[in-house]
This record gives sequence, structure tokens and C-alpha cells, in this order.
Amino acid sequence: MAEHPPVIVYPPSATGGRRVTVHGQIVGLAHGRGEVAALLRSAGFAPGPDKVVELDRPGLIEWRGGDLDTWE
Repeated sequence: MAEHPPVIVYPPSATGGRRVTVHGQIVGLAHGRGEVAALLRSAGFAPGPDKVVELDRPGLIEWRGGDLDTWE
């Protein structure tokens, strides 16, 4: 059985937000890339002092129901 990445961003809801989970736990509802990055920084996924989160890094995030540009 294949393992999922630690972060999953679910398809957009009727309001446009996307549920974000880390290791199976809901960490928030994002309405854009910046909010996904902020949730992941809070969860410790931004190594180094510059706090950059690579939202397109395979193995880190699974985007369901669209990619990082899909919000509606």
C-alpha cells in the first residue's frame, strides 16, 4: 500500500476553502497559497531561517481535486 505525503490539501469546498491536514490531523482551512504556507510554517514544515515552504515539492504535499492554483 502506497503511503501518502505528510500534508494533504483537499478539494475546494463550496466556499472555496481547502481543508489542510498534516499527518492525518486537520490544521486549518486555506483560501489560497499563502494560507497553506502559513499553516505549514506553523506545523514546522519550513526549515531554515527564511521560512520558505515549497508548495510544489513532491513527497511533501498531495493536492487533491486540483493543484496549488485551484481554489474554486
